[in-house]
Amino acid sequence: MKKTLVLGASDNPARYSFRAAHMLKQHGHDVVPVGIRQGQVAGMSIHTDRPQEMGIDTVTLYVGPKNQPEWYDYILGLKPRRILFNPGTENPELELLAQQNGIQTEEACTLVLLSIGQY
Repeated sequence: MKKTLVLGASDNPARYSFRAAHMLKQHGHDVVPVGIRQGQVAGMSIHTDRPQEMGIDTVTLYVGPKNQPEWYDYILGLKPRRILFNPGTENPELELLAQQNGIQTEEACTLVLLSIGQY
């Protein structure tokens, strides 16, 4: 199973990050929800700090490109295997930085990948 950091996690059921956290857990993945507001998602507290987690396989983004620069150092410092850019989060600058640091990037929807068994 792939330890996944959900960046932009929310306790709002209308948000895709909420659905992704639940679906990742249902598929047996370890989930680290990180967001800007405190709350609960999929039975977990949303981290409003920047936890220094080890062994992150995937960072799945639910933060728009204009708000991503403040997260660059944190994301890259986690040294994930890959970053998933969900629809609306595509960012050529972060993709290039990630690739320069040996991190795979993929523009794809976490929910779709999980539902078709390609996560």
